[in-house]
Amino acid sequence: MVSSAERYREAGVDLDAAERVKQRIKDAVASTYTEAVRSAFGAFGGVIRIPEGLERPALVMSTDGVGTKLLVAVKADRHDTVGEDLVNHCVNDILVHGAMPVAFLDYIAGSRVEDRVIAALVDGIARGCRNHEMPLAGGETAQLPDMYHPGHYDLAGTIVGVVPEALALGPERVSAGDVLIGYASNGLHTNGYTLARRIAFEVLGLDVASEMPGVGSTVGEALLAVHTSYRAAIAPALDSINALAHVTGGGIPGNLSRSLPAGCGARIDRSTWSVPPLFRTLQEAGRVEEQEMYRVFNMGVGMIAAVASAHVSTVGRAAEAAGIDTWEIGAVVAGQGVEIVG
Repeated sequence: MVSSAERYREAGVDLDAAERVKQRIKDAVASTYTEAVRSAFGAFGGVIRIPEGLERPALVMSTDGVGTKLLVAVKADRHDTVGEDLVNHCVNDILVHGAMPVAFLDYIAGSRVEDRVIAALVDGIARGCRNHEMPLAGGETAQLPDMYHPGHYDLAGTIVGVVPEALALGPERVSAGDVLIGYASNGLHTNGYTLARRIAFEVLGLDVASEMPGVGSTVGEALLAVHTSYRAAIAPALDSINALAHVTGGGIPGNLSRSLPAGCGARIDRSTWSVPPLFRTLQEAGRVEEQEMYRVFNMGVGMIAAVASAHVSTVGRAAEAAGIDTWEIGAVVAGQGVEIVG
């Protein structure tokens, strides 16, 4: 007689394999636990204690994914970096509000994804969580053979952070005359990969092991560089910052505008920093217009802070101590919209 587990396996879902994966990733998840965790591994939900000593603590929550960067990971058969990407991206998103991370949840869904791949994904997520002293409080792994191509998967995460309500950052704290400080990115981060993949793999005809022209690394190394976390560079100087913009999809114009109040715009001078070679290689090979480059990619600036002129040096020193380069890239001005000149 065929067991129910065997019938399910024939349909494309291997329950026994899923159980083996759960055992393999248990140690990785447990390595992220802190004293704030109040639930056991495998519980139906993650229970986390809110940090004590905060006046009127406000929760800040965000959900995001890694996008088509995952296709580069599949092509390169390297899967731990995208897990760390996911965590760092989400940490940056709540950092924009001045929040510190409290807990993380992950979601992995795919079709016939190998045990080793799922384990590598969780290893990367766990590493990102440990780097931020944040527990991986729970998650979900789903094998959905009718929804994904075999061997392909999607990866998403939800982060919970906390900030004292009176210290939350936002557009209401920004005014004309504030200096805009750009924080260096280390590559594409997690945006623009649909265009970048087309240029690298179709236009240039390269593979992940090929040398990326003008960059000094392979295509895989360049495109899988882990999304920078700016927590260490920004947290010590949060009191000196009025607002932050995480430069993701939409580039500098699309994201900086989200951090400006009504009646204020921004003027960015692109001559104030050097655009990394990777972006210029993609632009030249793909014949992408300059304006489109700044709408799709971060162009070397992964985070922007709006800071009163008196606090510029404080913010710069904090970033320098964390090993992140910064530049004064422009200013908040009366008006509307984000203008890029230079």
